[in-house]
Amino acid sequence: MTLKIVEVSSSHTDLSILIKKLDEYLLEKYPTEEIFGVDFTDPKVNDITFIVAYLNEMPVGCGAIREIDKESTELKRFFVEQDFRNRGIAYEILMELEHRAKTLGYTCIKLEAGEPQAEALSFYRKHGYYQIDRFGEYVACESSVCYEKKLNV
Repeated sequence: MTLKIVEVSSSHTDLSILIKKLDEYLLEKYPTEEIFGVDFTDPKVNDITFIVAYLNEMPVGCGAIREIDKESTELKRFFVEQDFRNRGIAYEILMELEHRAKTLGYTCIKLEAGEPQAEALSFYRKHGYYQIDRFGEYVACESSVCYEKKLNV
């Protein structure tokens, strides 16, 4: 099986399909007001780096990084289809996004998730992310759990 990771535009069809599935998954775990997506109607969406992972030409996962400030970026819209989990795809997506963050000059990646996503939190901890205080739009959301990882640039 061949995994290929491709940078795509915010309007890419495969990205849209995967993000719709991500949103459906999150709605099973959180109330709508606790889901922090990306506003695809905002012109700044074009400043976000989006990638899609293809397994044998089938889109199976996605992720993105969005600038917080000149040193930090945020991991967003990270998702792997249920049937394709535990195959190393999430790891490859994460490594690609970390590599892109380093290439763009960021020294830190931050992210937000929640306790209902225990498998995701465990995955991030396993790959060097540690819990931090809630930041940005997540400060007032009690269910938000935030992490970061320092990148060796």
